[in-house]
Amino acid sequence: MARRSSIIQRLRAQKARPEDLGRFFCVKDIMREYSLSYQTVNHYTDFGLLPVSLKKGNMRFYDRQIVARRMKAIRELMGEGYPLRLICKKLDGM
Repeated sequence: MARRSSIIQRLRAQKARPEDLGRFFCVKDIMREYSLSYQTVNHYTDFGLLPVSLKKGNMRFYDRQIVARRMKAIRELMGEGYPLRLICKKLDGM
């Protein structure tokens, strides 16, 4: 958690607007919010299912709204039996 707060401090130093700071998820936030493993978040990112909005050093940040929309669609489509490759193609338009 200390590392995340240092990233937030750097964002503030870069003149990021205060309303933007709460707009991003880090990988740990996604893991907690959606009950996913670190490997799954990495796999989704590498596959193009979860786009990285901001990268600072070793940390990746994702837009909360985009993650929420995409995770909802991913779960629905996986429930219908679609493989990740097709889900990725369907989400390209989002």
